[in-house]
Amino acid sequence: MDFFSQTYVALRGPTGAPQTPTDTIGKLSDRLSPATLLQDRRAAVLAIKGLSRDWKEEVGERALSGLLDVLYNDAEVDADIGKAILETLDVLCDTEDSAHGSRELGFKHTDVVVGSDKAVHFLFALLKDNAFYTRFATLQFLTTLLRNRRHAVQAFFLTSPAGPASVIAVLEDKREIIRNEGISMVQALISQSPDIQKVLAFEGAFEKLFNTVTQEGGVDGGPVAQGALSCVDGLLRFNSSNQSYFRETSLPPVLCALLQFPVSLDVHTTAPQEFALQFWDEQKQANTSLIIGIMGMLIGSKGHSVQETLPYTRCLVEMALASNAPTPLKTQALRLLPTNINFPLSEISLTPYVPVPETNGEEWDRLELASALDALVELAVQGEYNGQDAAKRTKQSLELRSAAAGVFENFVRKEEIRQAIVQSMLPPEGSGSVHPPRTTPLLHALSSPPNTNSAIDPADVTSTQFATLLFSHLLRSSPRAKSSARLIIPGPDQMAAGPSSTFFVPADGAPLEPTADTPEEEDESQTLLQILTENLSLALLSRSRSDTSDREAREWDRYVVSYLCLLSQWLWEDPKSVKDFLDAGGLGVLVEPINRTSERDSLVPGLCAFLLGICYEYNREPGEITRSTIHPIISRLSIDTLIGQMGRFREDEKFKTVGPDSIVLPFPPPSLQLSAKQGSSDEGEIWFDWAFVDFWKSNYYTVQRGFSFEPDQLSSSSGQSAESAMLIASLRDVIRQQSSEIETLQRHLKEVAAPSNDSQVADLQKQVEEFQSQITASEEKRKDLEKEQEDLLVLLDEVTSKRKKDKARLREAGLEVSDDEEAEEDGYDNE
Repeated sequence: MDFFSQTYVALRGPTGAPQTPTDTIGKLSDRLSPATLLQDRRAAVLAIKGLSRDWKEEVGERALSGLLDVLYNDAEVDADIGKAILETLDVLCDTEDSAHGSRELGFKHTDVVVGSDKAVHFLFALLKDNAFYTRFATLQFLTTLLRNRRHAVQAFFLTSPAGPASVIAVLEDKREIIRNEGISMVQALISQSPDIQKVLAFEGAFEKLFNTVTQEGGVDGGPVAQGALSCVDGLLRFNSSNQSYFRETSLPPVLCALLQFPVSLDVHTTAPQEFALQFWDEQKQANTSLIIGIMGMLIGSKGHSVQETLPYTRCLVEMALASNAPTPLKTQALRLLPTNINFPLSEISLTPYVPVPETNGEEWDRLELASALDALVELAVQGEYNGQDAAKRTKQSLELRSAAAGVFENFVRKEEIRQAIVQSMLPPEGSGSVHPPRTTPLLHALSSPPNTNSAIDPADVTSTQFATLLFSHLLRSSPRAKSSARLIIPGPDQMAAGPSSTFFVPADGAPLEPTADTPEEEDESQTLLQILTENLSLALLSRSRSDTSDREAREWDRYVVSYLCLLSQWLWEDPKSVKDFLDAGGLGVLVEPINRTSERDSLVPGLCAFLLGICYEYNREPGEITRSTIHPIISRLSIDTLIGQMGRFREDEKFKTVGPDSIVLPFPPPSLQLSAKQGSSDEGEIWFDWAFVDFWKSNYYTVQRGFSFEPDQLSSSSGQSAESAMLIASLRDVIRQQSSEIETLQRHLKEVAAPSNDSQVADLQKQVEEFQSQITASEEKRKDLEKEQEDLLVLLDEVTSKRKKDKARLREAGLEVSDDEEAEEDGYDNE
C-alpha cells in the first residue's frame, strides 16, 4: 500500500490539483530514467501501458524513447517489466485499431522503432529468453513490426547475429502457444525474401515445420498444421535454391506419406483405398491443397529428373481421377501437372469410384480398372463420377472438366500421340465399314445427334462441347491427324442404353460385351465429318424454331458454337476436308444463319461467316462446289456484311472474357437479367477455350482478306499444300527430337566429364556436332521449301495476269480465241 500511495502522491502533485493526461504521461516518462529504482520503473511502465491505448499519440511523443531504453536495460533482467514494455510497444505500433488516426500513429511509431537496427537486433536476441511471457510478447511485437514495415525488419534480420538460431528455437518450442505464434511470425518474415528463406532452410526450418505437421495430426491437423505447411510453401515457392536443397533431404517422400499415398507404386498397381476414399472437411481440404501445391511446384521446377517427380505426378493423377477428394482439389491437381507432361497416361491403371446414390457420400462403388487417359477423357466428356451431377453445371464441375481438357491438350502435343489416338478410331484395315471400331465416349459424344424431339438436356450440350474441344486438340495444326480423321466412320450407338461408358462398368459385374448390330437398311456409312455437318444443320433448325424459349435458344447456341469451332479448326489448311464438308451440304448450312441476324445474336453469324471464309480460302480440290460457286454467294451476302459479322463476334463478351487460365464464365452474366429459378450464382457456362480464341485471333484477318480475292486467285496463306504442310511439320518434329537428343547428350556429357573419360567425352561431343549439322541441314531444307512455294505463288500470279492481257490483245487484233479460252473468259466475266 505504501508503494501505491507514494506513486499516487507523486502523480497527483504537491497541491493535489487534477492533472491532464499529458502531464501524467510526462511525469511517468521521467520515472523511466535509469536513475530511478527498478520497482519505480516497473510501476511507471505499467501505468503507461494502461494509458497507451487511449492516449497513443501522447505516450508515443513523450515515452517511446524511454520505453525503448528500459527495454534494452531491464527486459532481460526482469520478465515482468519486459512483458509490460513489449505489450505497450505493440499497442503503440498497432495499425489495425479502428480509432481515428490510430493507423497513421502506428506507422509513425513503427518508423521510430525500426529507425536503426538496435531494436530489431535486440528483439531477435530476446527470443532466446525461455520465459514464456517474454518470448510470447516478443513474437507478437515482431509480427506487428513485420506487418507494418516488413522490408526494414527483414534487412535487419539478415545482419542479426542471433536471428536465425532464435527463430529455429521458437519453431521447436514444446509450448504450443509459443510455437504457433512463431509460425505466424515466420510466415511474415520469409515473405518475398529469398535470402531469409535460404538462411532458415539451411538452419533446419523444413525439418522443424514437418515435425509440427506430424505432431498436429498430419493432413487431418488443424490451423497449426496449415500454418506450418504455409511456411514450407513460402520457403520453396520462387526459390530454386531451396527447392534443390529440399530434394536432397529425406523429406520429399513425406509429402506423399501425409496424403497416405505410397511413394513406390508400380504402373499397373492401383492406389490403396485408404488414399482414394477419405473423409473430408474444410480444414483437411485446406491442408491438402497446400501439400499438392508444393508437389506441383516441385514437378514444375527445373533441375530434376522425371523419376524424381514421378510419385508426385502419379499422386496428383490418382487424386484427380480416382478418388473422392473435393472437386476444387481435383481441379488444382490437374492444373498443377506440367504443360510438357511426360507421363504415360495410357499405361497407368487406376480404379475409379462413384458414390452410391442416397448415401450422402458414405458408401462408394469401385468400378473396373481403366487407364488414366481413358479416365481423363471420361471426366472431361461426361463429368465427375460418370456424369451424376452433370446437369447442374456448377462452376466447380465445369472448372474440373476444363482442367481435364487442358491436361489432354498438353498430353497430345506430340504428333505421334495424337496420331495414335485418331488412328484408334478408324475401322480395322481390310474390314471396310462392316466392323467399325467400338464407340468411345469421345466419339459417341461427337457423333450423337442433338435431341430435337424433347426438351434439350444441358448435360448433353456440355458433353458435346467438351468432346469438340478434345477432338479439336487432336486435329489442330496436324495435317496427318486431319487426314486420318476424314476416314473415321462412327460405329453403331452402343452407349444409348445407359450412362456407363466403355471405360467404366460396375466392378461387381462383367463388362458389357459388344453386341453385333445388324442394320436393317444397307445405307452407306457416314464419315464423322458428314455426321458433324448433319448435326450442325439439326441444331441450327432447332435454334430457329419460334416456340423456343430464351434459355433453350441459349443452349442451342452452345451446340452450334461447339460444332462451328471444331469445323473451323478442322478445315483450316485442309482442302480435302473442305471438299468433304461442302459435298455434305455445308455451304447451305452456313449461309442461312448469316442472312437471319439479330441485334442480340453475334456468335453464330460471326462463326458462320468465319467458316464460310475458310471454305472459300481452302477450296482447292476439284468438285461440284468450287471457288467460282462460292464467290457469287459471298458477293450476294456482301463482303462488308461478312466482315461486320466477324467484327461483332470479336467484340462479344462471351468471346472477349475467355482467358488462358479459365474458360468458365459465370451464369447468368451481368448483361442477362434472369429470375432466380433460371440461374443461380453457383452456375457456370462455357463457350470457347483459349486455344480456339488464340486460333481465331491469329487467322481472322487472313479470312477477311480472302473474301476480296477472285476465284482464280490464290491468296498467300493458301499456297501451301497439305503435303507441303505435312513435310514441314515432319521436319519440325525431326528438329525438335534432335534438339531434345542434343540436350540429353550435353547433360550426359557434363555428368561424365572426368579426366578418366576423355574418349567417351570425345565420342559424345562428336555426336552432338553431328546432330547440330543435321538440324542445320533440316532447317535449310525447310526454308528452301517455303521460299520455293513463295516463288511459285508469285509466278502463278504473273502468269495469270499475262494470260489475261494476251487474250485481250488477241481480241483487239481481231484474232480468234479457242473455245476453251472463250469459255474460261466468259466464266470470268460472269463472275
